Amino acid sequence: MAAAASVPESLAGVGTTAIGVALIRARETGREDRLYADPFAQAFADAARDAFLDPSAPPGSADTWATVGRLVDVFYEGRSVATRFFDDYLLDAVATGCEQVVILGAGLDTRAFRLAWPKAVDLFEVDLPEMFSFKEEILGTRDAAPACRRVVVPCDLRDDWAAALHGAGFRDGVPTAWLAEGVLGYVPREAARRVLTTAGAMTPAGSRFSCEHIRPDSPGLDGIRKLLGQEQTARPPGGLGPDAPEWLAEQGWEPRFRPHPELTESYGREGGGSPDNGYLTAVRT
Repeated sequence: MAAAASVPESLAGVGTTAIGVALIRARETGREDRLYADPFAQAFADAARDAFLDPSAPPGSADTWATVGRLVDVFYEGRSVATRFFDDYLLDAVATGCEQVVILGAGLDTRAFRLAWPKAVDLFEVDLPEMFSFKEEILGTRDAAPACRRVVVPCDLRDDWAAALHGAGFRDGVPTAWLAEGVLGYVPREAARRVLTTAGAMTPAGSRFSCEHIRPDSPGLDGIRKLLGQEQTARPPGGLGPDAPEWLAEQGWEPRFRPHPELTESYGREGGGSPDNGYLTAVRT
């Protein structure tokens, strides 16, 4: 999700929220009671900060960086809980038989490097080519080595990402764990549901899927858009919709909803928010 404000050329195509979430992971990693550790997040944060605050950056870049900081302050606790939840979801999916992992809209995700994967797992990251140009350069400076077979798939989810995934070695008929973290809520509903329909057609029974389940009128979404200066009236309804569990069941998935406050409490954190917001997991039947 790009901001309307100025972005340095070196970060073109790198979503503002992807940078913000990297800063959140860096902050969480520094806590003694951290929910997870990401040894690469600070490198992303430092590179982004240097680009936005460079004297040669376009006018307004420093203001955009300040906006990122506000995003981090507002959404730190919620995103930290979400990151831990999706970590647990993926590791559980692999432990129960999923041999492939696909992260849609991967952004600056580093799970391929920081989680304890079985070596046999194939992990595919799908995102914009520009995102990977920035990401791979930073990972290279840290000599990052994945704990599984990691495959980068540079493709826009609005294009034929399934063909790109197949071209990168994705195998139909193999149980797969799909993750759409922080992406479907900003995709028009028809397109978001098309992503799931495509994923379902590519994977057999026992496959898994997970994403956030957030009300369209959630103050969280409104907060992000206001910080980024986006008009609400110009955006069609996004995500899988308020009836996502029922829709998933109709599509051949067995869904389960976990309210965010329940997880927040289980992780020993505060600020659980609305019980109407949380996370969906689903098993292909």
